[in-house]
Amino acid sequence: MRAVLLRWWPRTLRGRLSLVAVATLAFLMVVLTVVFNTVVQQRLQHQADDHLRTRAAAVAATVDTSGTAVRVLETPNDELLDTNVWIFAGPALLEHPSTAAPAGPSTRAAADLASHGTQRCTTLQHPTPVRLCAQPVPAGSRSPGRAAVVTAVDLGPYRSTADTVLFASIALDAAMLACTYGLTRLAVGRALRPVHTMTAQAAQWSAAASDERFGGTARPTELAQLGSSLDALLDRIRAVLRHEQQLTGELSHELRNPLARIIAELDWWQAHPRSAAQTRASHTAIADAAESMRTICDTLLDDARDRAGTTPGTAEVLPALHRLVGRLTVPRGVSVTVRGKEADLAAGVSPALLDRIVGPLVDNALRYARTSVGVLAYRQDGGVRISVTDDGSGVPAAFAEELFHPGRRADPDDGHGGAGLGLPLARRLARSAGGDVHYARQQAPGAEFTVSLPSG
Repeated sequence: MRAVLLRWWPRTLRGRLSLVAVATLAFLMVVLTVVFNTVVQQRLQHQADDHLRTRAAAVAATVDTSGTAVRVLETPNDELLDTNVWIFAGPALLEHPSTAAPAGPSTRAAADLASHGTQRCTTLQHPTPVRLCAQPVPAGSRSPGRAAVVTAVDLGPYRSTADTVLFASIALDAAMLACTYGLTRLAVGRALRPVHTMTAQAAQWSAAASDERFGGTARPTELAQLGSSLDALLDRIRAVLRHEQQLTGELSHELRNPLARIIAELDWWQAHPRSAAQTRASHTAIADAAESMRTICDTLLDDARDRAGTTPGTAEVLPALHRLVGRLTVPRGVSVTVRGKEADLAAGVSPALLDRIVGPLVDNALRYARTSVGVLAYRQDGGVRISVTDDGSGVPAAFAEELFHPGRRADPDDGHGGAGLGLPLARRLARSAGGDVHYARQQAPGAEFTVSLPSG
């Protein structure tokens, strides 16, 4: 049974809503039809009873009970008045219809009604439905007993009218159900048409990495909420695709140099005889290049895993910078100053992403500063700028072009730790958020780096 129901259950939302609307209306129509036809039948029966009582009262006016015997007064043209009429004087039958036998079922039913001495009606089902009503006749002072008049009417026309009303109401119900089903499907289809359009547009935009979004179009509240959800989904898909492309490009780009160095060392070692010292030097160079490749892969893949579940957010810049500086270890003798030209600066990135962008810059500044590090946040060109300065030795002019290349350091033997990946990673994260990181200028002494981010 359940399999049959599931088979015939509509698959589409429009079909299900139409079926629910029709089922609800069908239930209401059945209730209303039953109530309506019950009221109609009761009303028709009351009309038949009123008709019978009126006739009975008219016939009772022709019954004389003032004497010692009950007499029926004859009036001109009383054939119609006497049709289907029984007159009783106590249990004695004075008159009966010509179509009813004195001992027939209709006469017995009339006698039973007359014997009660009150106004009473009953329905006789044999051979056809007949309604009978009794009307007692007031007895005179010398009347030997009470008299009663019983009238009857064929209920066939009334039943026919009730059946006609029932069939008409059923036909009307069927027509209303059909119209409701059609109109519901049409209305739901028209209501869902924008949803289908939005779904197709979202699929097209996500495949083409389009900048089109649903937020700029005026729509009903429900569709506006759906549009906002789809916009967020498209933004996330676009960010994931952009991140994947960037990761792939950076892996291929950053691994090219150490891999080329390994290949060159192997080619040179195979092409020319080498001494033991030269062989050890080649092995060391190859090991360094392999270690650099592993470090680059680990850093980029760790960042990709960390950012896989993140979504764009908003960060209050000055509180985030104060928290960042508070978590870092400040060398002895170095002071850090965090300032902002506006107190309500907000960047269009999450606080965690802001830390990962600015953190390497502040960490480098603390590493090379002599006495002070300055962090300044301000608004410029509709975005947010964060400047990080130090009074250290600065960046050598010859190394400025390689500053953001992964794994490159100006002086690997300067006694400071690091793998040369902080600045490239900061720039990549900033660019993924629509910003950038620049080496602003060389100070005397010191260096300055500027982070640009979209406003929140």
